Amino acid sequence: MALPKRLLEEKLKSFIEEDIGQGDLTTLSTVPSGVTAKAQILAKESGVIAGVEEAQILLESVDLKTKLFIKDGAKIKAGTVIMEILGDARTILMVERTLLNIVSRMSGIASETNKLIKKIESAGYTTKVASTRKTAPGLLYFDKKAVMIGGGDTHRLHLDDLILIKDNHLKIAGSIVNAIKNARQTASFTKKIEVEVTTSADAVKASKTGVDIVMLDNMTPNQIKETIKKLEVQKLRSKILIEVSGGITEENILDYAAAKPDIISLGAITASPRSLDISLDVVEVVLRK
Repeated sequence: MALPKRLLEEKLKSFIEEDIGQGDLTTLSTVPSGVTAKAQILAKESGVIAGVEEAQILLESVDLKTKLFIKDGAKIKAGTVIMEILGDARTILMVERTLLNIVSRMSGIASETNKLIKKIESAGYTTKVASTRKTAPGLLYFDKKAVMIGGGDTHRLHLDDLILIKDNHLKIAGSIVNAIKNARQTASFTKKIEVEVTTSADAVKASKTGVDIVMLDNMTPNQIKETIKKLEVQKLRSKILIEVSGGITEENILDYAAAKPDIISLGAITASPRSLDISLDVVEVVLRK
């Protein structure tokens, strides 16, 4: 994932403007103008770093110089210096919290995604880990990119990526068959069709219509295994991708992976991420006027 630098810069600047308001009262009242300082972004715990590119663009957009020591996707330990910053002391302090919020959140998402992937791989399974659209408004790009950096699948980025027929669509359309028929009449051949189901019978029904993906929603691991067996018996399993979602956590993810779906999607990765502990420390006052 990548945006043109100017577009990304505009997004980041809007975050800074939202935080600063009319000015950082504390910094303006305590730090003299014209002071040049050197600071470091420092990891205080281990994990997978993400948001370095965004941090550099943000800092350079407010005329601060940067020196990178770590790239996005690197596995870091506590005490690792990620980046060095040089420039106007007031500016450094004014953007500090916005900068750290982005890097800490993205690194937390990347770290959690990577942890889940490694857990599945270590158990000998090949199931992919994907995020969902449960992100905060305005943060979709950053959250989804963090999932990608952590090694996960971004799933849908926008509503126009994929036809995903869920329970409310089915209620209004009247049936799985009706919903899929309507979708095929209007959708481009370039778009895949996915249907969310909650029973084995509906999974079979959806698979027989020739959809690309069947999502088994809020099923137990045993129900998923039984559903996949039914699809295998009817020679449908190899024709579709199976995604499972709902109620999946770090603690029970291996139970779901053992059912051997193709994809496990978790809203918690982006809906309620734990930020990685990262700080910004001023290490030197370079010049006082």
